[in-house]
Amino acid sequence: MIVNIDLAAYFERIGYGGPAAPSRETLSALMAAHVQAIPFENLDVLLGRPIDLTTEAIFGKLVHRRRGGYCFEHNGLFMDVLAALGFTVRPLSARGRILPPPGTLPPRTHLLLSVDVAGTPWLADVGVGALSLAAPIQFAPDTEQATPHEPRRIVREGDHWLHQARLGDVWTPVYEFTGEEMPAIDREVANWYTSAHPRSHFRNQLIVARPAPDGGRVTLRDRELKHRRRDGHATTRTIESSDELLDVLATEFGLVFPPGTRFSVPA
Repeated sequence: MIVNIDLAAYFERIGYGGPAAPSRETLSALMAAHVQAIPFENLDVLLGRPIDLTTEAIFGKLVHRRRGGYCFEHNGLFMDVLAALGFTVRPLSARGRILPPPGTLPPRTHLLLSVDVAGTPWLADVGVGALSLAAPIQFAPDTEQATPHEPRRIVREGDHWLHQARLGDVWTPVYEFTGEEMPAIDREVANWYTSAHPRSHFRNQLIVARPAPDGGRVTLRDRELKHRRRDGHATTRTIESSDELLDVLATEFGLVFPPGTRFSVPA
């Protein structure tokens, strides 16, 4: 896959000045810089704006307009960057398991990436909300793997693989996947459901998240702002007004909206 993309503009956006050779070290450094600079967010969905998955639209939004996005935008951009750098990368489909209640079958509406480095497959995912990866994890089942934030592992569950994160002493499901690729047309269909279906959680919740360089995370869900340290200790506060929300988006996540902007969300 040959991709023409303005790498200099992308590197400036994420504050990256390191090596660009297609190595595991480069992959890890790019992931850390990406997730810390570009927040996960669904705000355009709540503003009634369509989510355009063309390369030009995603690059314009996340890089030039300094916005964030969700999995199709984050991992779509990152896939193009990696391909332009010479990595072998495949888009994979998954079913998110963070929000749906246990026992329910979530839709196949998540995009992650498989990246081959010197013959070894790694999973990269810079777009999974409050649990976005800041470093790749190797496709090595039943092995706990350290990351700059939470430990991760991949286990077999029935006919699929389950990606888990250890939060405290509990292994929490992140998503399930089979290794099946997710071509562009499937991403378009899933993106429509995610952004437009009335029962999509992105239509009914405000979600913004960003990992911190110290191993902590900052997450905004509706009116609750949470700062979680690497050791799991968390502090929360409630956003009391729409104007305070705009201030939090700007100061905590670098997302600037015009005064008076209101997001259509039940909370």
